[in-house]
Amino acid sequence: MDEHRNIRMVLRYDGTRFHGWQSQAEGSTIQDIMEEKIRLILNEPMRLMAAGRTDAGVHALCQVCHFHTRSRLNPESLRRGLNSLLPPDIFISRAEYVSSNFHSRYSATSKVYEYRILNRPEPDPFTRFYSWHIPSPLDLPEMNKCLSLLIGEHDFSSFMSSGSSVRSPIRRMMEAEMRSPGEGLLFFEFQADGFLRHMVRNIVGTVVEVGKGRWDSGKFLELIEARDRRLAGAKAPAQGLFLKMVCYEEERGPKTSLTDA
Repeated sequence: MDEHRNIRMVLRYDGTRFHGWQSQAEGSTIQDIMEEKIRLILNEPMRLMAAGRTDAGVHALCQVCHFHTRSRLNPESLRRGLNSLLPPDIFISRAEYVSSNFHSRYSATSKVYEYRILNRPEPDPFTRFYSWHIPSPLDLPEMNKCLSLLIGEHDFSSFMSSGSSVRSPIRRMMEAEMRSPGEGLLFFEFQADGFLRHMVRNIVGTVVEVGKGRWDSGKFLELIEARDRRLAGAKAPAQGLFLKMVCYEEERGPKTSLTDA
């Protein structure tokens, strides 16, 4: 085995009290806490890279990260040790060696995000940090029409927040659907080969405007084609968003999806 080993980990976390994944000058982040605990155990400098830089208040059912190390401590022992040190809102469900050229972000073929809305008159105090409460009725069939328009390759500039440094706003959306498990809950699921800054939250915010009757699906299509963020709806709140899955094309095998299983 090479002197430098590459370790991949799969995390679950409640993002409520964190300022997102990425290290910042102020505020506690997932990356800061993870790196602190890893360095404490391995006693060496390292940098943790993640599949997605979730924002403040955003959660992860499956966040994939990796780092290179000289340590010979096996990944499972590291996982158990880290879980004993991490706060209860972060949990490592899996740790393993991967090839030296694996990168949690750049090796990913697609990612899946889920957004949750509670659509009923009364709020739920137990889900207030994990869904967006909308008390007024929504036109679900018209919202579904909007979601179907997102499938395929598009320029998603109308749903890209300012501050993004991407070379191209074109992305391929494989899945965009909504399901209702009951009790007023709406789950939106999006799978794409990449996501722009705040793209899911901007899409959901715009689709909700359609659901409220401000626009229809025809107007939604015009918004996509306009490629102008100023024309679309407001950004949905962070607490309803979850990074659900990250998919990879493994070196010697079919495409796999890393989840918390």
